[in-house]
Amino acid sequence: MKTLLIIYHSITGGSKAMAHAVAEGAATETATRTLLLHASETTADHVLQADGYVFITPETLGSMAGLMKDFFDCTYYAVLDQINGRPYTALVCAGSDGQGAVKQIQRIATGWRLSEMATPEIVCTQAQTPEAILAPKTINPENLQRCRDLGAAFASGLAMGLF
Repeated sequence: MKTLLIIYHSITGGSKAMAHAVAEGAATETATRTLLLHASETTADHVLQADGYVFITPETLGSMAGLMKDFFDCTYYAVLDQINGRPYTALVCAGSDGQGAVKQIQRIATGWRLSEMATPEIVCTQAQTPEAILAPKTINPENLQRCRDLGAAFASGLAMGLF
């Protein structure tokens, strides 16, 4: 059985809601095991034992969140050259454009020699004031459905051996 590892960090709830939606979608594929972990709980062993990855982070100051970066810092060299070719995708909950966070994840994935299985998803909340940035986030139903669909497609693709 293949394992899809969903790794996330959330500050105001948006990325967490997206991660749970991806996991819900992935759970519809019974031939794939889905593992949803917060970035602070994820170890190199989790990464090594998985067959595919979904990285989900908020955009903070134009970059991925610090705890997501910490996950990569703590696992990068421990798995280097052992996960080559495995599929991944990234999702970003952004206040503006999310491109900085996406580019950081793509650079790390390139170093790990992962294969991008889907274009990164950016959900833009338009939070631009300090109050809006710090407020709890609610992701609209259409964006949550896109996250579910991505999870289902990724899990099905793993189960069928497409990637």
